[in-house]
Amino acid sequence: CSSLAIGTTTGYRLFSLSSVEQLDQVHESNEIPDVYIVERLFSSSLVVVVSHTKPQQMNVYHFKKGTEICNYSYSSNILSIRLNRQRLVVCLEESIYIHNIKDMKLLKTILDMPPNTTGLCALSINHANSYLAYPGSATSGEIALYDGNTLKTACTIPAHDGPLAALAFNSTGSKLASASEKGTVIRVFSIPGGQKLYEFRRGMKRYVNISSLVFSMDSQFLCASSNTETVHIFKLEHLTDSRPEEPPTWSGYMGKMFQAATNYLPAQVSGMMNQDRAFATVRLNISGQRNICALSTIQKLPRLLVTTSDGHLYIYNLDPQDGGECVLIKKHSLLGSGKMEENKENDLRPPLPQSYAATVARQSTVPSTLTMPGYSEDGGALRGEVIPEHEFATGPVCLDDENEFPPVSI
Repeated sequence: CSSLAIGTTTGYRLFSLSSVEQLDQVHESNEIPDVYIVERLFSSSLVVVVSHTKPQQMNVYHFKKGTEICNYSYSSNILSIRLNRQRLVVCLEESIYIHNIKDMKLLKTILDMPPNTTGLCALSINHANSYLAYPGSATSGEIALYDGNTLKTACTIPAHDGPLAALAFNSTGSKLASASEKGTVIRVFSIPGGQKLYEFRRGMKRYVNISSLVFSMDSQFLCASSNTETVHIFKLEHLTDSRPEEPPTWSGYMGKMFQAATNYLPAQVSGMMNQDRAFATVRLNISGQRNICALSTIQKLPRLLVTTSDGHLYIYNLDPQDGGECVLIKKHSLLGSGKMEENKENDLRPPLPQSYAATVARQSTVPSTLTMPGYSEDGGALRGEVIPEHEFATGPVCLDDENEFPPVSI
């Protein structure tokens, strides 16, 4: 979540998200019009582009050199593309193609899959755990989990009653979040076993179309956005019974009675009553537009980023301790010059709440030697290798002029 790629009617643009105030444009290309898919390999120079002019063709570029690495054509329109340092996945409506990203060779074609009209699939960004998830049924919320390294099916997860609408892995590939077309319940499963770990209720009043589901890099938070104006952020924590004794109030007494009553209810009912609510929320000033969210750390503070299909980027502060309503601090236009908007009405920085200021002060308690399991220079052969987080952030693979990656000429 350190860069942003957008496709437009004239081409595509890449932005760096290293600052709240300044939106730096890294690259702009107008060679191919009507780009509807643009995927960048982390912060490297490799970018994959698909255009409406040739929706069955995938183009892979080294954008800093301005050269095309290769292109592939498929039997039907490309609906989505996912990539990590080990695999490049191309999803069509009734098939999935898995390429080895180092030489772009086709390793596997998954054909025995139900119609996937939206191209829904997720690929772990941790190439040591290159798990791929996609719908295993067109009528129910079954998830097919596939190991992109061994090229074998890992398991199937009966996640929801209705068809799937969203899938997302955490950064290490150890957790998978899902939502159905109803959009009322979000579940998190362990990978590769498929056991249910968490269940969050987004709301019961109305069905929504969840368009974006994303973990924070430390897997502590899960963000869900939809076609409504509300974005929900859930905290992945198990509540314990070691809470201080409540004062002998009427509400406390009734709370204990309700908790005791759930022990006698059917499991389905009591489970629903015990589901967690959103830890933090955002109320957008737009509704009905497709949007994509990201939980990132910018200038050492946790932020929520929301990009909308009308070409705007909204940056919010997220209080990781107290949650609540996130504060909008900046709005950028992605279709202008790539620089921050100069209008004073867009300078949306209110005084930070006291609780958030306290949160800022607590940032020093985070260890500076955090590690991220599973990354290695060898392309993931050494499973579970641990390297410092700063190496993970910058990325071991850089498409510099002297180290072309992948070395392909087609």
